[in-house]
Amino acid sequence: MRLKLIPENTSFDFFKRWKLWLGISALMIVVGFASFALQGLNFGIDFRGGTTIRTESTTDIDVGTYRAALEPLELGDITISEVFDPTFAEDQHVAMVRIQAQADGESISGEVIAEVNAALDAVAPGIKFVSVESVGPKVSGELVQTAVLAVALAIGAVLIYIWLRFEWQFALGAVAALVHDVVLTIGVFSELQIKFDLAIIAALLTIVGYSLNDTVVVFDRVRENLRRYKKKPLAEVLNISINETLSRTVMTSVTTLLALISLYVLGGDVIRGFVFAMIWGVIIGTYSSIFVASTILLWLGVKRDWTKPSNTAGNQFANIDA
Repeated sequence: MRLKLIPENTSFDFFKRWKLWLGISALMIVVGFASFALQGLNFGIDFRGGTTIRTESTTDIDVGTYRAALEPLELGDITISEVFDPTFAEDQHVAMVRIQAQADGESISGEVIAEVNAALDAVAPGIKFVSVESVGPKVSGELVQTAVLAVALAIGAVLIYIWLRFEWQFALGAVAALVHDVVLTIGVFSELQIKFDLAIIAALLTIVGYSLNDTVVVFDRVRENLRRYKKKPLAEVLNISINETLSRTVMTSVTTLLALISLYVLGGDVIRGFVFAMIWGVIIGTYSSIFVASTILLWLGVKRDWTKPSNTAGNQFANIDA
């Protein structure tokens, strides 16, 4: 007996309360923008600058123990990760300790480095600092600009891809959903003040790809059904298409969430922010592919038989509301 989260044949009316869904999205976007304007993002070391210390010891590395040893120094945001390399000797254990820029300068002072060395030596006797490197605010500012450019170029590429594969109405619907997902993800990180670093940028780009995949699956079925049901209203064709792909969408999202939740619980602090962004992105991406992208497509209208334009947006929504 196969497990089915959603019955194969469903007949949900996804556009019966389209105003409610768009209203919820608009409200969340406004809250996200307000939070961003009032308190901004809690940037990590990648964007604020700081000092990276490469350590080497003969004892096993315990990230939790290292972090507990450094907490009394009150140095602010500290990221610790173990470095794995097949060329390392059996007793060669390497870690990267990243400490945020201090208020009085770009890098931590020699006295602070000595205090960090003493604190870590207490839990890992004989630990060595192989290298100490600092990243200043200028480099961090360039990283912010590059990150914004990367996300913008990804969304622009999606716009062109969908436009060429479908029609411009499909492209605008897909891009609206992607912008919706990115804005809400940034808003959540601003509201909860979760550390925002380069790993979160990677998560945003992954969310764009995941959400786009869901949207393209729905749009492919819409295009097929537009040819199959030539006389049905666009709203009905969209409902049929979403219902036909709903089981696949839910199953994909649930199985992805199972893996992500396991990583969130067991993965540790280093990847927790990234995994949280992915969990939120999967949920909001599934929502937007059904309620945002399709609603925008319904509002814009599409060609029927690829020659005749569909009814205007006003007529489409008037039929739904009636």
